Amino acid sequence: MTIRAKLTSLAGALAAASITLAAHASEDGGSDSGWSQLNMTRGVTEISRKIYDLHMEIFWVCVVIGVIVFGAMIWSIVNFRKSKGAIPDVTLVHNTKVEVIWTALPVVILIAMAVPAARTLVEIEDTTKTEVTIKVTGFQWGWQYDYLDDGVVYYSHLDRKSNAARELLSGIDPNTVPHYLLNVDNPLVVPVDTKVRLLVTGADVIHSWWVPDFGVKKDAIPGFVNEAWFRVDADKPGLYRGQCAELCGRDHGFMPIVVDARSKADFAAWLKNTAAEQKKAAAAAPGATAVAPASAAPATAAADTTASLAAPATAH
Repeated sequence: MTIRAKLTSLAGALAAASITLAAHASEDGGSDSGWSQLNMTRGVTEISRKIYDLHMEIFWVCVVIGVIVFGAMIWSIVNFRKSKGAIPDVTLVHNTKVEVIWTALPVVILIAMAVPAARTLVEIEDTTKTEVTIKVTGFQWGWQYDYLDDGVVYYSHLDRKSNAARELLSGIDPNTVPHYLLNVDNPLVVPVDTKVRLLVTGADVIHSWWVPDFGVKKDAIPGFVNEAWFRVDADKPGLYRGQCAELCGRDHGFMPIVVDARSKADFAAWLKNTAAEQKKAAAAAPGATAVAPASAAPATAAADTTASLAAPATAH
């Protein structure tokens, strides 16, 4: 058998083995093994799962290509080395059929990958038919949340326990602080099973609003408004954590994000009570800036306890 025939046979065998491996790996992709923890999270929103599935599809395509290419290279190097008496084929200088194949095949693969990627990217940017609109403003070092349709505005900062423990020579063991550096005084409250639209901007420097479980990471740029959206699964209420993902200055590591996803009824009650409290406070002190709503306190207290979490904390 010639070298060319052997290589053709080996490439076919490697391709079949790689496709089988990819199929088995896709079936086991949802396991909670240690390997799965090194990967992206599937999240609690439909869009985050689509992003994850796209990532895995492209990953296994790359694995198959890598196995075929490097497998053929290694097999050729081992079996056709000079010490085994291999004689170079000096006539193999040009083959039109091979060149057409190795040009056309990558084009077909890229097009096949581009179609699902483009479909997912279009859906990521589709902020139509939203039910709740929230303006998110990043500042050094915290977040302001403005429910545009309801007149509710408040700030969210690093919680007091984490802030005290992080101080130099504080004498506080960070291990004694629940969710150290991942807690806030006032979380963002949203309803589940509702398409929430975020208008993200910055007040001073560039920040980035990132909650991995939602599949959302959007830059907050002063003078610009970026859009993002998410819909938390109806059966996944709870607290979800994220962080600023853009190096924004000295205390960049101390501006976490906590989202409190509640049932629609609980959210409606919270929004109504908070709006009433802020209107009352504004009437009592005209011209005062928006302050954190008192009705957010129960959610904050819950954020300080591990047992209150309905979903695992995420800080990738």
